[in-house]
Amino acid sequence: MFEYAGAIHIHSIFSDGSGEVKEIAGFANESGLDFIILTDHNTLRALNEGYEGWYGDTLLLVGYEINDKENKNHLLALGVNETYSTRLPAKEYVRLVKEAGGLGFIAHPHEKRNSMEKHPPYPWIEWDTEDFTGIEIWNHMSEWMEGLTEQNKYNYFIHPLKSVTTPSKETLGVWDKLNLKRRVVGIGGVDAHAHKVNLLGFFEVEVFPYKVLFKSIRTHIFTEKDFNDKGNKLNLEVAKKEVYNSLRSGHCFFSNYYYGDAKGFNFLAEDGSKSYMMGETIPLRNNLKLKTVIPGTGGNIKLLRNGEVISSLDGSELQFDVKDKGAYRVEVYIENNAWIFSNHIRIGL
Repeated sequence: MFEYAGAIHIHSIFSDGSGEVKEIAGFANESGLDFIILTDHNTLRALNEGYEGWYGDTLLLVGYEINDKENKNHLLALGVNETYSTRLPAKEYVRLVKEAGGLGFIAHPHEKRNSMEKHPPYPWIEWDTEDFTGIEIWNHMSEWMEGLTEQNKYNYFIHPLKSVTTPSKETLGVWDKLNLKRRVVGIGGVDAHAHKVNLLGFFEVEVFPYKVLFKSIRTHIFTEKDFNDKGNKLNLEVAKKEVYNSLRSGHCFFSNYYYGDAKGFNFLAEDGSKSYMMGETIPLRNNLKLKTVIPGTGGNIKLLRNGEVISSLDGSELQFDVKDKGAYRVEVYIENNAWIFSNHIRIGL
């Protein structure tokens, strides 16, 4: 398998972002991203106008973000070729995305904020569906805005990366619970808009510049084909299929690049003759071990089963003998700062 790192959940001038699509792709290429996924609100204009493709070493794909008539229940719809009406109930457009062969990721599901009147929270409240692929577990913009106060706003504007520390415990809890029933894939999102805000009435600040956010929450995927081997890039449709197959299968994890490049991380199960990846569901067997490898000097590794920490150590590798059924995943911290979150390996479920 081949590892690639990218940024998901990005807005351009085609909805409420400030950047041109080619400009955004250029920033991603300068930031060393292997892929980005544009998700403008309720439009596939970038797809229809032919913006998908390679920009230097960065692959740009186009999905969109849909919401209901109350502007709640935001869904990142990927791998689809048509938009659906915002007058539809959320449960209906989640189903339509799945039936079209697309991927649906619930965006910022538990938003709670009141720092900006013009930007209220947009939570997900339609949980009576199993048709979504996964959940955006970590959203940079949501966490930033939830922590914003009148007292810290200048520090937040100046240091947008330092203010993001960890995903919502509520979202993590729901994710763990859902994985006891079926695979629900977790991803990270930047929710980049590059909004321009007037401060003190006389100068304009760009909040969340694209190039800054591209150094924050990243989603790493494992693909079967090396779609960008030293400039030998695969055909667009083949590369696109590789990205979406990895996300659909949960062969991925997400990290905060601000605390270090997470490329090289892995979490897998081994039974002596075969290895199993994140996102897989496997039987409980004798001699089954979980193994995680952390890049660089490592960090504080936490192994969780059904949302509860069952093993923890400082270092670059953890091994664990599996005795019980459950949904297992890994979290890694650097000096108490959240860094890496794996997807689940579901054992005996």
